[in-house]
Amino acid sequence: MYKNFFKRIFDLFASFVALLVLSPVFIVTTFALYIANNRKPLFFQLRPGKNGRIFKVVKFKTMTDERDYKGNLLPDADRMTKIGKFVRSTSLDDLMY
Repeated sequence: MYKNFFKRIFDLFASFVALLVLSPVFIVTTFALYIANNRKPLFFQLRPGKNGRIFKVVKFKTMTDERDYKGNLLPDADRMTKIGKFVRSTSLDDLMY
């Protein structure tokens, strides 16, 4: 009974509280990346999960799309934004759903 009922209720409650507590952090991060990345703060990615099941990941975009004169992307170190470094160091860049 614990596994089927109480654990589920606890998980939902803990997730709701975490969302309430962390939502201001995500809003500030989104706004900062929106400014740093020319109005492109997020991107979506599909990844394989358990048993090959595909799931979606929402990632904060931590690098710009700057290119050289030939149209090639600049190296990662040159495209990383200051806020992007912070987001990656705190592991805020992956949001799964």
